[in-house]
Amino acid sequence: MEDLQSLVPIPRVWSQLQRVEERLLEASTADDAYLTKISQHLLLAGGKRFRPLLALLASEFGDPADHRPIEAAVSVELIHLGSLYHDDVIDEADTRRGAVSANANWDNTVAILAGDFLMARASEVAATHLSQESVRLLAATYAELVEGQTRELQLQHDLTHSVHDYLQVIGGKTASLIRTSARLGAMASDASPEVIDTLSEWAWEVGMVFQIADDALDLVADEAMIGKPAGSDIREGTYTGAVLLAANGPDGGRVRELLVDGQAPTEEAVEEVIRIVREGGYVDRTLDGARERLRKASRALDRLPDSEARSVLVTLGDYLLDRVEAVRS
Repeated sequence: MEDLQSLVPIPRVWSQLQRVEERLLEASTADDAYLTKISQHLLLAGGKRFRPLLALLASEFGDPADHRPIEAAVSVELIHLGSLYHDDVIDEADTRRGAVSANANWDNTVAILAGDFLMARASEVAATHLSQESVRLLAATYAELVEGQTRELQLQHDLTHSVHDYLQVIGGKTASLIRTSARLGAMASDASPEVIDTLSEWAWEVGMVFQIADDALDLVADEAMIGKPAGSDIREGTYTGAVLLAANGPDGGRVRELLVDGQAPTEEAVEEVIRIVREGGYVDRTLDGARERLRKASRALDRLPDSEARSVLVTLGDYLLDRVEAVRS
């Protein structure tokens, strides 16, 4: 969070984000104390709050003093948190954000219910404070998240699918909500339609970069940084861009030997695949694609009026890739 604070020198945004934290606790409080404890488990574990931050930054292009951007930020973070509970059940994850996952701490049933509760509260917040179009947008975005996750499940333990398939997956499961975060924040501040569309275009590309960088970190970082063991995607049979490139490169035969279709890889296999991917330059190739997306995002921002908020958005994309480079240097 400290890194982000230095990138976003707009005091109003950080005071608003503090209010978002308070509202998240309010919205995730149930009548039942047990459900409240589970629903706030991940919330209290921390996180960068990247999506609500984007909503608040986007609101700077309209009337940021209105209370609605805060509610927009709360809505998108509740959707995100709810999806994490569901993802951890699907992935049988033991940790999340450096803490024990809800499903491991309690069980799958209560984790799913907590995720459902947070999703419902996101809709309630939007319906109470935002427009009908905002409620529709959140619902459509959640459908995109589900489609992206479903597509990913269909491709698990399958090295024959393309990088294009991978990009479709991350577009649905990650970029869609990041785009909605910016769009909803701009809508909540009554920004012009042209500005709303431009911010949406920018946020889509940045959302793709966000996930590409996250997937790269899974291959080059350690558990202390990413809150889960390195190579977790490979262990789950989720083959991201760099691994797919390696499977079709000079070392592809060895990668396919190590990652047998339909079977969970051994720890030794995971470590060798990571080595092949790193040494073969496949992480670099995926990051080159991410940099091209950032250039496209920056061109979209050129259509916005010059402001402090626009300058911040330009640097945010670079920040995502800088995290990866810092680990590798």
